[in-house]
Amino acid sequence: MLLEFRVRNYRSIRDEIVFSFVASKEKKLADTHLASTGITSIPHVLRSAVVYGPNASGKSTLLFALHYMRSVIAESATVMQPGQPFVVQPFRLDVEYAKQPSEFEITFLLGGVRHQYGFSLTSERIVDEWLLVYRAAKPQQWFRRNFNEETQSSDYDFSTYLTGPRKLWQETTRPNALFLSTAAQLNSELLGPIFRWLVEQPVYFGAGLSPLPDLTTQMLQTDMGRMAVREFLASADISISDVISVSRPGFLQNIMFGPDGPKFSREERELLMPQFVHKTEHGSATFELHEESQGTQRLYALIAPVLDVLKNGRMLIVDELDSSLHPLLVRRLVRMFHQPDLNPLGAQLLFSTHDTSLLDRTLFRRDQIWFTEKDQDQATRLYPLSDFSPRETEAWEKGYLIGRYGAVPFFDESVPPIQAAG
Repeated sequence: MLLEFRVRNYRSIRDEIVFSFVASKEKKLADTHLASTGITSIPHVLRSAVVYGPNASGKSTLLFALHYMRSVIAESATVMQPGQPFVVQPFRLDVEYAKQPSEFEITFLLGGVRHQYGFSLTSERIVDEWLLVYRAAKPQQWFRRNFNEETQSSDYDFSTYLTGPRKLWQETTRPNALFLSTAAQLNSELLGPIFRWLVEQPVYFGAGLSPLPDLTTQMLQTDMGRMAVREFLASADISISDVISVSRPGFLQNIMFGPDGPKFSREERELLMPQFVHKTEHGSATFELHEESQGTQRLYALIAPVLDVLKNGRMLIVDELDSSLHPLLVRRLVRMFHQPDLNPLGAQLLFSTHDTSLLDRTLFRRDQIWFTEKDQDQATRLYPLSDFSPRETEAWEKGYLIGRYGAVPFFDESVPPIQAAG
């Protein structure tokens, strides 16, 4: 489970911001909305969290920063080539910060043990990298890596807790690759599980993007999978009585990148296509996926990822979850993460939205709601609703819309409205 994420000097984020899934001491909704950690100092973790804020305030940047960190871990030691620059964007509205590295750190539970891993980087190289493991109250620093300006190389500090051919891993690590990723590729028994958690645990979908529907269609090939898809759609009350898959001839487009540039090829094969059955008192009809509404298409594509995350205790990150989905359907998705019988392994949901109707004390606790806004320097700030200690009976949606918690757009009434042409 994710405990905390820190990011500094990345896109609209200048100063360090901290997002936390660690639950406060509030007792409300504890049985459903919290998961136990087994750690005395951090007894409970939130199963979900939502981020609000005006357009261009940094909501998407926060979620994408998590995804970017995962991508660097996954690709730096394998996909990236020697000398290839990182596509990283520091805060550009301050000349000092534009020259500094971007920094990312994540704290998470793996095997009941708290881990704290982070790195900083520029477009040219990894500047710092560190790993702390809390097998006891005092953390063990397994390794620390720092770039030495004088020698133009990285200095390493290893502890005895990290066993294995550390010298080989160090010598193999390129300037534009993470030590953790390199060691994991070279079969480090201790670092391999940490690498796999960081790469496999988060599932991210950006604003306006949906997963491919193929994953859900594959579920239709088994009786259990088809039943799960049918029950999911039935619970959404979108008038679909059944869903089946049919095999049709089609073409799969392949792209291969080589020294002479990309090469395209088409492979003829049988493709699985979903079909949706609608029934009324006067008859029934079958529809293709593209004939369904945008909301139904997005919901169908989300079924497989959501069920996989819940089954395996992973983390789902969705920017603008409410896009094309009815507010009651978004509530249904959120509540799935709050049901211990559906979510026995502590899967987590993090999403952004503009739907203020979700600011409801029956759906969320105060520590699950976060806000982003920009300060006078156009830098993103992040803070939770719990900072305001709202009264027990306070209407959160009303308080947010009137600006009590900030993170709303303010309009200059002195500027005349745009006149229609003509």
